[in-house]
Amino acid sequence: MRVTGLRKTYGARAAVDGLDLVIEPGEVFALLGPNGAGKTTTVEVLEGFRERDAGEVSVLGEDPQTAGLAWRNRIGIVLQSSTGLDLITPREALRSTAKVYRDPRDVEEVIAAVGLTEKADDRVGKLSGGQRRRLDVGLGIIGRPELLFLDEPTTGFDPQARRDFWELIRGLKQGGTTILLTTHYLDEAEHLADRVGVIAAGRMLALDSPANLGGRASSQATVTWEDESGTRHTERTSSPTQLVTRLARDRGGEVPGLTVTRPSLEDTYLSLIAPHLAGGEPDHATARELEDAK
Repeated sequence: MRVTGLRKTYGARAAVDGLDLVIEPGEVFALLGPNGAGKTTTVEVLEGFRERDAGEVSVLGEDPQTAGLAWRNRIGIVLQSSTGLDLITPREALRSTAKVYRDPRDVEEVIAAVGLTEKADDRVGKLSGGQRRRLDVGLGIIGRPELLFLDEPTTGFDPQARRDFWELIRGLKQGGTTILLTTHYLDEAEHLADRVGVIAAGRMLALDSPANLGGRASSQATVTWEDESGTRHTERTSSPTQLVTRLARDRGGEVPGLTVTRPSLEDTYLSLIAPHLAGGEPDHATARELEDAK
């Protein structure tokens, strides 16, 4: 997937402003950013659901704006929510969706993979929010996609369900599926993504592996420890190993209350987007809302 100079405006507002992006085959890529940053517009352009104003876009070797059904058969999409399914069961929804694909996954396999075995024959309208989200994921992967778009996929999942979902995504990656993920869960991005991109005001602010984003790996560490009286001390340093060695030598062994931390992915993310939120609250309107208001 290759994006060069992507631009999309709504009236006087640029939702995406000259975005460049390359996602490699088989990669899990997480796109992060505050509400109103341009994530939704970018993803909708890549999915072929929204026309761009400028720039070049190639997804699986084709322009999504003009690609046909054969191209769409190669992608899977997990939207933030689905509608119109309340009167049928998850099994029926998956079976009917599978029929539109050339090489779908086995319906029962998908039901088990998303944790809906016990609810497969209940009406969708009676499912909990988390269970409906699992069905959304199932509908996205039933076609055995080469490229999978996941828009906030684990919203409403309990902690165990999220971990189970992560295992599913790892399995898809091992099978060669390329995955573009948008999420507000920074731990999810850190566990799943090979690389993350942070956007704000429609522009890419940083792009790297989760461990190296924003110079995170080389940032100063914070070392905290307790002295003989129990008083806690904190020191920031670029050489934490040397400091810990000195503390251990001075105390003749273990250092009470010792912790060594570097900036978390969340710390780094917040520092990157902070300048773009300084003028007030972020714009919470999505691309769809802006388009509908025109």
